Amino acid sequence: MSPKFLRIAVVLGLLSAIGPFAIDMYLPALPSIGEDLHAGTAAVQMSLLIFFLSMGFGQIVVGPISDIVGRKLPLYAGLALFMVGGVGSAMAPNIEWLIAFRFLQGLGASAGMAVPRAIVRDLHTGNEAAKLMSLLMLVFSVSPILAPLTGSQIIESFGWRAVFWTVTGAAALATILLATSLKETRSVEERADSSFGTALAGYRYLMSDRNFLGLTAIAGFGIASFFVYLSSSSFILIDHYGLSPSVYSVFFSINAVAFIGMSQLTGMLADRFGLKRVVWVAVTGYATVMVALFAIMASGVDRLDVMAALLFVGYGFLGLVIPTTSVLAMEEHGEIAGTASALMGTLHFAIGALAMGVAGLFFDGTPLPMVAGITLCAVISFTLAKVTLGRAREAVEAPAE
Repeated sequence: MSPKFLRIAVVLGLLSAIGPFAIDMYLPALPSIGEDLHAGTAAVQMSLLIFFLSMGFGQIVVGPISDIVGRKLPLYAGLALFMVGGVGSAMAPNIEWLIAFRFLQGLGASAGMAVPRAIVRDLHTGNEAAKLMSLLMLVFSVSPILAPLTGSQIIESFGWRAVFWTVTGAAALATILLATSLKETRSVEERADSSFGTALAGYRYLMSDRNFLGLTAIAGFGIASFFVYLSSSSFILIDHYGLSPSVYSVFFSINAVAFIGMSQLTGMLADRFGLKRVVWVAVTGYATVMVALFAIMASGVDRLDVMAALLFVGYGFLGLVIPTTSVLAMEEHGEIAGTASALMGTLHFAIGALAMGVAGLFFDGTPLPMVAGITLCAVISFTLAKVTLGRAREAVEAPAE
């Protein structure tokens, strides 16, 4: 791989990681935020949920804007808004203000989620795009490894407010890298035919594209299963199993290692077996492992080591699902890559937020409701893959009239 290819992957990965970084550093602080701001578990979880919602639905706007004005300007605006939200969150006097500023912060993070995928599509298609996407996810996935560990250390030394000052500094660094290391990938000529009218037409077209929606939903429910884990794991592992915030961060990071390690095999496996076969095997493996975990936990086995082992294997399979489905979904939509990336990201986060909200209704401080939510999402993802990939295969094999 050329140095330019690697540099682009690093910059795009860092831009994409800003939003998740503001989640993963924050997770060990959830119990202490509740105590400091005199807020219940549901209210503290709302500050996480509102971030997901604004980061997801903000992409609906920022994606088409990136088609119209280019990729870099929306990234600058998003980073600026993210920093405003970060400063406000750091200074929030109560849970209501924290939720409000987390909403702003999520809107800013939406640019870092939607635009990098569009840049990948600007530059590459097919297996080359899968390789770039997997490298991007390598950098992106450093967040769930380092962020909880860093966050727990910051929280223990300086308190939870210091987390928000730290992520604001990370956004400032990302702004510098954007200015110095990434060129505009959508030319003025390519923008000429883009407008909000064409964006609306693009959304109508994409919403009628069953292949795009199917592939997006496969990844969406895979991501949703991880969101369910995100929203409940700190309370379960710290309060139920008695882990310290630092040990919780290590536990959380182990799953990210599995996700990262497997995602880096995407390009090699796609070259050998094809993207669609990789998706099918990965989704099947993920659903199988999660069903096994649920069956074990439902039988009365409440052991952290068992849950850790099966989640590690399961999230390894999930690491193959996300980059492959993203590339396949974007493959035929290069002219509206920003719009397609925006709709994909919004649907991912909408599905994830819905799953988090439903799982929160059944939260009782034990791991079984969390495991049940993860398993349900994995099974839905498997079912969607069976329908979507089977339909695509039938279309290819159908005789020409």
